[in-house]
Amino acid sequence: MFNTIGIRTISQTVSGIWGQTLAMVRTAAELDRPSLLLALAQILFTIAAFVGFVVQSAWTITFLYGFLMIAGIGWVARQALTAKVVTFLMTAATLSTLGLIAVFLVMEALPAFRTAGLDLVWPFGSNEWSTSAGQYSLVPMIWGTALTTAVAILVAAPFGVAGALFISDIAPDWLREIVKPAVELLAGIPSIVYGFIGFTLINPYVGNLLSINPGALFAIGLVIGFMALPTVVSVAEDALSAVPGSMKDGSLAMGATEWQTMKSVSVPTAFSGISAGVLLGIGRAIGETMAATVMISHSRRLPQPELYNAFDSTETLTTFIAASYGHVTPGEMFWSTLFAAGVLLLVIVTGLGIVSSLIERRMHRKLEGQ
Repeated sequence: MFNTIGIRTISQTVSGIWGQTLAMVRTAAELDRPSLLLALAQILFTIAAFVGFVVQSAWTITFLYGFLMIAGIGWVARQALTAKVVTFLMTAATLSTLGLIAVFLVMEALPAFRTAGLDLVWPFGSNEWSTSAGQYSLVPMIWGTALTTAVAILVAAPFGVAGALFISDIAPDWLREIVKPAVELLAGIPSIVYGFIGFTLINPYVGNLLSINPGALFAIGLVIGFMALPTVVSVAEDALSAVPGSMKDGSLAMGATEWQTMKSVSVPTAFSGISAGVLLGIGRAIGETMAATVMISHSRRLPQPELYNAFDSTETLTTFIAASYGHVTPGEMFWSTLFAAGVLLLVIVTGLGIVSSLIERRMHRKLEGQ
């Protein structure tokens, strides 16, 4: 099923891009000479500014000013055409920038993979990190990321789905208008604030309650879980709100209670969207940096005595990068290893985003009867 959805999504994307390209070609063919020159000038100045920025040319600002001047003239003379060209150029620039970032990360990480090979991420080797001994392994950081993410999702998934059900199916309209913006407002709180609260309140409380050292992965997972809550609640609530009202009304008309309707109709129908929200919450938990950096103890080893001991402390991929990049010399093996950790994060989070998009698209097709 996943392969079928993936192939169908890729084919739809290619078809959409091809259709847009043909539409732009037809539009260009229908333009008069001044409009065509105006559009070409904007495109050329944008490409020149982008290339100049990449190669760090002194002409970059000149090209940028040229584009702004041509765009201003076009906005006065050919507003509709200029709007199409500018939106297309901004989209192309965004995609190109993301591609260059990925290429840069991979190129900087290649020396680490050439030197350490699969031992860099292979869990059945020594799994020891020692720069003095020349031993580099990201396995402790990967495992720390997995444990904190597991704890976070155990917090965010049930609370997030429960909050989404309350907002969409239980709360009256006046309360929904208050609770939903309040939950979404939580996403705007800087992560360093969550980290400071976790460091000053949760770390000591959990340490005294469970008699463990500060910086335990369990405490960090709690904080990150609450940080991921707005994402899960928002996406899951949108999915539950998309369930047709006729399905709920039919269930109630058959004599089912509101709880039975939520449990047997709303949640199963919107399960794909809820799963997408949970996956996006996992992505948020994996990519969280500052809150975990403030709370964690930065010990680059596997948890003891058992690998699944979430009450011990280690390092995560994000905290490893944040805590190390400031005192590493570019070009060293350590430097390349940091970029290798970035590549792993990029692959994991991108994969989760793609899967969540496929699941959400499947939900919409299901609700539309396709």
